[in-house]
Amino acid sequence: MRAIQIVDESGPQTALRQVSLPEPDEASPPLQFLSGRPVVVEVQAAGVSFPELLQTRGLYQIKPPLPFVPGSEVAGIVRSAPEGTALVPGDRVMAFCGLGGFAETVIAPAHLTFALPAKLGFAQGAGLILNYHTAYFALAIRGRIEPGEQVLVHGAAGGVGTASLQVAKGLGAARTIAVVSSDAKRELALRAGADRVVMLGERWKEEVLQASDGGVDVVIDPVGGDRFTDSLRCLREEGRMVVVGFAEGSIPEVRVNRLLLKNIEVVGAGWGAYALAKPELGPRIAAELSRMIEDGVVAPIVGARFPLEQAAAAVASLEDRSALGKVVLDVRAEGEEQSA
Repeated sequence: MRAIQIVDESGPQTALRQVSLPEPDEASPPLQFLSGRPVVVEVQAAGVSFPELLQTRGLYQIKPPLPFVPGSEVAGIVRSAPEGTALVPGDRVMAFCGLGGFAETVIAPAHLTFALPAKLGFAQGAGLILNYHTAYFALAIRGRIEPGEQVLVHGAAGGVGTASLQVAKGLGAARTIAVVSSDAKRELALRAGADRVVMLGERWKEEVLQASDGGVDVVIDPVGGDRFTDSLRCLREEGRMVVVGFAEGSIPEVRVNRLLLKNIEVVGAGWGAYALAKPELGPRIAAELSRMIEDGVVAPIVGARFPLEQAAAAVASLEDRSALGKVVLDVRAEGEEQSA
């Protein structure tokens, strides 16, 4: 099968190579921290995410031995599935695989493989699990959002950002405020359902405070960097700042006395390892997201699409901040026959 490997840690333009590898099957061992037989999926589309960019530079916390196939989420067709699951060969699915997604065939844990809703195409399915499960985990479980609360989303034109805007509405948020850095990203945040968009600049904090009538209840931050302290100042009393990632590159520090001023909280939201260790969590979140999809609140926004052989350009688009919405690899050409 065709696949993309990371062969060194020199960055996205040079670290990725197309190779030919044997296809995995149901007897293949799943990731070392999983148990049980996996689902084998013939991949139609693979999501491109920030962890893949970090992996090309050796900066991600999960460091498989080189070379390895990156890619953590896919959508495609079930080739085989373990007994006892609701999946059968030929089903359209989306799956979180952890590694191996940049390939024509992948194995994934059954508890993180879900039926692809009829409303969604493969490219949308490839952008749903990592971003939308993270958004739900950050908002509902870690951020404890209540209906009627206000939410501020940084990086609101990216995959996690657009997902957070939509999921917040699905959870009953009264107002969503998006922070973006360009006019194109402003338009995308509005398309994702933001009630108000604030341009990043010297006075963004003041604009957020004005738009929220004095402060928001929850901040979702997948960006990090020097905006962190002003984000804390945007919280109202008993507000929650949810740290999702550090796309800007620098990891901020907080002077904890700031938490006392309005009894605010800073909490982390690391969905991946948490969900892999708790098989009941994925289906629970998937059911909530299915409801939101049926209600028309959740619809993944696909940005640039690249063929598999252009994986380097796809990953590099995250580094140069040109990506809007979810970047996707079209692993198989449209209409290509599947063996399932």
